[in-house]
Amino acid sequence: MSNRITRRRATSGLAALAAAAALPPRARGDTTTMEAAARQEGSLTWYIAQVDTETAESFGRAFSAAHPGITVDVIRTTGQVAFQRLMLDLKNGTPHCDVFSATDIAHMPILHERNALMPFTPANFSGMRPQFKAQSEAGWYYPTNAGRWALVRNRDKVTQQAAPKAWTDLLDPRWKGFVSVAHPAFSGGAGVWALAVQSLHGWDFFEALAKNNPRIGRSTLDTVTLLSAAECLVGPTWAPGAYRAIDKGAPILLDQPADGVVLMTFPSAIPAGAPHPNAAKLFMEWLLSEDYSRLIAAQGSEPIHVGVPPRADQPPLDAQKVVSPTVQEIRVGVPALVERWRDTFGG
Repeated sequence: MSNRITRRRATSGLAALAAAAALPPRARGDTTTMEAAARQEGSLTWYIAQVDTETAESFGRAFSAAHPGITVDVIRTTGQVAFQRLMLDLKNGTPHCDVFSATDIAHMPILHERNALMPFTPANFSGMRPQFKAQSEAGWYYPTNAGRWALVRNRDKVTQQAAPKAWTDLLDPRWKGFVSVAHPAFSGGAGVWALAVQSLHGWDFFEALAKNNPRIGRSTLDTVTLLSAAECLVGPTWAPGAYRAIDKGAPILLDQPADGVVLMTFPSAIPAGAPHPNAAKLFMEWLLSEDYSRLIAAQGSEPIHVGVPPRADQPPLDAQKVVSPTVQEIRVGVPALVERWRDTFGG
């Protein structure tokens, strides 16, 4: 996927998402005063790396349908690029971002320590699943999306019997030139996946993977694209992105790795100096709502809200071996891993 920033105004309707947005609000607390102030501001800008551009824009339209008179400017990039853009805004004293939705949870403590976040506790914090509430920094940032990394394959070219069953099966020489993987210097999610796999199998895993000459893209979505076109056949990917492609007819399937599904939580926060603070707070309430959890669960993410079940065709998380690096492990480990990655793979 290109590193080019995409910006569009998310204002038009979308039938399915508008229907979801029209559901009665649940566990939202009293946002009447906040909404009135947000409507005076009229819009907000959302820096988002957690989903693809099309999905982010559809979510923006769903919010606008639920809150008429407030539009969402979506700026979708990869995780590292979104963070760099926000840091540049802060350095130049030219705030543009109202809500920052990251793929690297370690970015949030960095922003907090620099006094670069606006304090806010959404009323919907009380409805979060305990495992995600525990990964929040109450008053500052909150997981608003979560998903697992799993194995993906082209269903027309790779049978269930031949498919990799564990991360280590990607090292089999028969996959040489046909493995796709995202670069952790550009994809925050890929950094967390690589850190988790390193904890399971050591750096020897990546040295062996390099010998299989993988195709390395800037986003995990590149893996979905390459496998859908049969330019690659197998690889690791973030499951929600794959499910979105599957729902559109892509010839790919997901398999749960026996050596450990990697669970990632993606946080959101309001940057200090947000130009539209009331719209930003209302949007944060929506990101933690039942309605938003239904939208993301339908696309293969783990629902954040306790009242929403996971997607029906997704194997239960509690039936899998789960590996989930801590915030501190990510913060310390990913930068060092990126340097080793460049030494091993180049780029």
